[in-house]
Amino acid sequence: MSEQSAQKHSFQAEVAQLLHLVTHSLYSNPEIFLRELISNASDACDKLRFEGINHPEYYENDPDLRVRIRLDQENKTLTISDNGIGLSQQEAIDHLGTIAKSGTKDFMSKLTGDQKADAQLIGQFGVGFYSGFIVADKITVESRRAGLAADEAVRWSSAGTGEFDVEQIHKAERGTDIILHLREDALDYLESYKVKQIINKYSDHISLPIQMQKEVWQQEEAAEGETPKAGQYVKTDEWETINSASALWTRNKNEISEEQYIEFYKNLSHDFDAPLAWAHNRVEGSTEYTQLLYVPSKAPHNIFTREAKAGIKLYVKRVFIMDEADNLIPNYLRFVQGVVDSADLPLNVSRELLQESRDVKTIREGNTRRVLTMLDNLAKSEDEKDQEKFKQFYQEFGSVLKEGLGEDFGNRERILKLLRYATSSNDDISTSLADYKARMKEGQKAIYYVTADNLNAAKHSPQLELFKKKGIEVLLMAERVDEWAMNFVHEFDGTPMQNVSKGAVDLGDLQDAEEKKALDAAAEQFKPVIEQLSASLSGKTKEVRVTTRLVDSPACLVTGEGELSPQLIRMLKDAGQAVPDMKPILEINPEHPLVKKLQDSNQFDDLAHVIFDQAVIAEGGLPEDPAEYVKRINSLLLK
Repeated sequence: MSEQSAQKHSFQAEVAQLLHLVTHSLYSNPEIFLRELISNASDACDKLRFEGINHPEYYENDPDLRVRIRLDQENKTLTISDNGIGLSQQEAIDHLGTIAKSGTKDFMSKLTGDQKADAQLIGQFGVGFYSGFIVADKITVESRRAGLAADEAVRWSSAGTGEFDVEQIHKAERGTDIILHLREDALDYLESYKVKQIINKYSDHISLPIQMQKEVWQQEEAAEGETPKAGQYVKTDEWETINSASALWTRNKNEISEEQYIEFYKNLSHDFDAPLAWAHNRVEGSTEYTQLLYVPSKAPHNIFTREAKAGIKLYVKRVFIMDEADNLIPNYLRFVQGVVDSADLPLNVSRELLQESRDVKTIREGNTRRVLTMLDNLAKSEDEKDQEKFKQFYQEFGSVLKEGLGEDFGNRERILKLLRYATSSNDDISTSLADYKARMKEGQKAIYYVTADNLNAAKHSPQLELFKKKGIEVLLMAERVDEWAMNFVHEFDGTPMQNVSKGAVDLGDLQDAEEKKALDAAAEQFKPVIEQLSASLSGKTKEVRVTTRLVDSPACLVTGEGELSPQLIRMLKDAGQAVPDMKPILEINPEHPLVKKLQDSNQFDDLAHVIFDQAVIAEGGLPEDPAEYVKRINSLLLK
């Protein structure tokens, strides 16, 4: 065996701290390490299958992919071996010396001290390999990448402290051996019955054979008159498969238990929580495929970042093709995890082909329909558990789902039916558009809503004053995405949707003739004040007008039809987007004492700017010049 001297490398600074966390607190269930390492071994074999399409020589003389587990009582080691793609020396340094590709520091900043939440994070950051330190005080990895010579193999070893060693070794077989040197308190994992039990529980669905050395019962025959000696199990050279070794999604639904579905999801997603719901279907027709799709119970930390990808694995005729096949699900359903196995796509399918393929479009549409149906069934269910599940789903993913209003015109109506909002008469985010419509007042011709940066701002919006006075319910849309999403929605089930902060509010039959007459009279009476206000605020507002929509507030800002609202302008500016210069409309309440004071005020200009800036603050913004605003307020207070 030709071996080079070992090179010492240091982990990233925070890794020792993290490994301590992994070992001592994150995994409440220590046996989980076996699931994580078997799952990694299975992935390595999947990757070989994929790369082997173009490089059949990678299989060498060992085409049958499998995972093997060796238990060595004498040396106190547990070894997990696979004959998958393997690692080169550089890959070992890059992947095993760096925890979480997204950055250790970022990972560390997310840790909360809450065991459950932290365990979930471990899965999100893909650091399952390090779970081996739960039971081992040292881990050795021996690996040779497919396609490399036997002398180009690598040995990586670490005691989970601040350093790891890397050396070049000779390894005849391709693939990876992970050798766990077990701690004294973890020696029960050398018992074959226990290991088999864990594998049957967590990894039975793995589509590769998971093998262990076959054991036979051996008992010496006692001579006549002697006491028979105790028998024991003895390992043989024969390997036996201890899992079903059939891909879960290829089985019939009635053969799969709920526990098996949940464990498959956990293996697939590295999530530690059970999913909220799943759908498993074999689709036949012009395009044949099998889909097994899950809705997680928690949103990943990066759901709103550019790195967020759909967690769908694509297989073709059970051959793994790619992770994160984001062409198979629309972006607004990127939280969905699962597997799609197609019978029609070519084995050498590329990302470019995926974008153009008719079959892929069919699969994406089928997956979308299936997920939306699954969510609709939860929402409509009379079962309390399902209702709770939908509530949890909406809390975690509601804002992501809303993106679909602007992205998926074909399913817009289905998405709208799933949305839930708080209202001016109910703080719970539980009112659907159908619920609102059923509660509409007689004579009400539109579904009224208001958008704001948060629920509190929406609840106290001056725009709601008239509606509250008349007992008209208004939907409160209090997420940043709402303003953008509602640009694509003009009606629901034949009823127009109306933003109460855009354009003049026409309450139709709900506003009597007397009120309209009073508005016209006030507008005439205040004409000189309005003209003066328009002149004073010409740099800030494009129009000043009298309104009846206000009851308690002196003024409010209104956006013209088809124009960007202040919230959307702020959102675009925060995102670094160039925004055209748009001025709002200022509506004033002629009955308010502050407005009446304008008529004969010596400080008209200061008062006008204060009224405008207060209207900006009331809808969640900040005055253009806060220092000037404070100065004006102080000046008025001293008079």
